Amino acid sequence: MSEDIAQSTREPRRKVISSPYLHKLQRRHFLLFDILPIVGTAAAFAFLAVYPFGVTEIVLLVSFWLLTGLGVTVGYHRLFTHRTFKAAPAVVAVLGVLGSMAGQGGVISWVALHRRHHECSDREGDPHSPNLSGSDFKGRLKGLAHSHFLWMRRHEYPNIVHYAPDLLKSKLIVKVARYYYYWVVLGLLLPALIGGLVTMSWLGAVSGLLWGGFARIFVLEHIVWAINSFLHMFGTKPYESRENSRNGAVFALITLGESWHNNHHAFPDSPSFGLEWYRLDPGFWLIKLLSVTGLAWDVEVPANDRRAAKRIVPA
Repeated sequence: MSEDIAQSTREPRRKVISSPYLHKLQRRHFLLFDILPIVGTAAAFAFLAVYPFGVTEIVLLVSFWLLTGLGVTVGYHRLFTHRTFKAAPAVVAVLGVLGSMAGQGGVISWVALHRRHHECSDREGDPHSPNLSGSDFKGRLKGLAHSHFLWMRRHEYPNIVHYAPDLLKSKLIVKVARYYYYWVVLGLLLPALIGGLVTMSWLGAVSGLLWGGFARIFVLEHIVWAINSFLHMFGTKPYESRENSRNGAVFALITLGESWHNNHHAFPDSPSFGLEWYRLDPGFWLIKLLSVTGLAWDVEVPANDRRAAKRIVPA
C-alpha cells in the first residue's frame, strides 16, 4: 500500500532540465565548436598569404566533410535518432565516431535534442524553430538567427533518460559518447597529420589542420544548421506534416540528402529522405551499400500508398 502511495505522489519525469551548470557547459561548447571554427576558417584564409591552397587542402576539406557529414546524417540522424535501419556493431561504432568528429555534440545529447525537436517541431519547446518569433520581417529575421546559430548558446537540455533510453542501454553507444571530445580532437589532428606527411612540412600540417579541421567543421555546421533554419521557412511542401518543414531539392547533394526535409518530417521512420530513386540522397546510398554488404538490414522505405495518403501536391 505504501509503495502505491509513493508511486502516486512521485513527480513525473521532467522532459527538460535547466541549470546554471548545464548552461555553463553549453556556453563552453558554443565557444569551442561553434565560434572557434569561425576563427579557424578566418585563419585558414589568412594563412594563404604564406601557404597556398592546393590539391591536398581540397582533398582534406572535401573528404573529411564527406566522412563526418555521413556520420551525422546516416549515424546520428537516421540510425541513432530515428532507428530507420539496423547495423552491425562495427558500423555503429564508426558512424558514432565520425558523427562526433563533426563537433555538433555527443551522440546521446544530439539524439535527445533532435527527438525533442520532432516532438515539439515549430511549437513551444522546439529548441531551434525559426517560426516562434513573429511573422513580420523582424520576427522572421530573429527566428532565423535563433534557429541557425544563437539557440546553442543557452537552451533547455532534454532529459536523455526520457528521450534516449534506448541509447543509454547500449554499452557501445555510451562508450562512444563518453569520448566525444577526444573524437573531435581526432578529427582535427588527422587532417593535420595527413597534411604534414604529404608535404613533409609543418606548414602543410598547419594548412591541413585549418582546412581539413576548422574550415571543414565550419562548412558542415552551417549546412546542417541551414536545415533547422531556412528549411523550416522556405522551400516546397509536398507532404502533410504538422510543422513547417520544407524541401530544398537544389541542396540535396551538399546536404547529403538532408534537404528533403519535409519528406523526412512526413516519414521520420524512412531511411530514405528522397523517397524516390531519382531524388539525390547520398545518405541513403550509403545505407543501401551497407545493406548490400550485409552490414545493415531492415531498410524499409514507406510504401507508395502510404506516401500517396500524405501527398499534398503531385510528385
